[in-house]
Amino acid sequence: MDVKIEDSWKKRLENEFLRPYFSNLVSFVKNEYQNHAVFPKGKEIFNAFEHCSFENTKVVILGQDPYHGPGQAHGLSFSVREGVPFPPSLLNIFKEINRDLGKPIPSNGNLSRWADQGVLLLNATLTVRAHLAGSHQNKGWEEFTDAVIQKIALEKEHIVFMLWGAYAQKKAAFISSEKHLKLHAPHPSPLSAHRGFLGCGHFSKANAYLRENGLMEINW
Repeated sequence: MDVKIEDSWKKRLENEFLRPYFSNLVSFVKNEYQNHAVFPKGKEIFNAFEHCSFENTKVVILGQDPYHGPGQAHGLSFSVREGVPFPPSLLNIFKEINRDLGKPIPSNGNLSRWADQGVLLLNATLTVRAHLAGSHQNKGWEEFTDAVIQKIALEKEHIVFMLWGAYAQKKAAFISSEKHLKLHAPHPSPLSAHRGFLGCGHFSKANAYLRENGLMEINW
């Protein structure tokens, strides 16, 4: 199956594209786009990979679903386009960066500026039906994104994995702490951010780890 995804990822994931679950997933997703409003736009499903090649990946931030409101999701976890109001989780992320690094809260929530520096903004599920959170879960996306995480964990070293909330922590449980830095915190959602996300210091810790291993820091 010819999947339009950035070349460095395509080379490493081509075996996934040949597996039966992926064929079933493609059929499901095509049918959803034909019959329902689905986010993100079809050409943006693999946007995280377009902005962040396998070679350039230094940090992985795991989300769960794309945003399911109109105009929000564009293929990068937690990110929204310019001009779109910050969802609550994203606002809490910016608040923690402000507290941790002293950086002002930015004027827009488009995180492609992070992705272009080597931050893979990966949702576990890459599509969602409008206004129906979780509607594309358990259709095959999770198997695909598990394969992505495993490729990174096995073939690279000194990657920072920011694991926010129980879902992300469970999904990345197999990552070696000897090869990589795993940073755990509650999810930045307003329901849980006050239980330890705000104050976690993940952004300064990530940069310190990258610096210690001879890698360029992220300009958060």
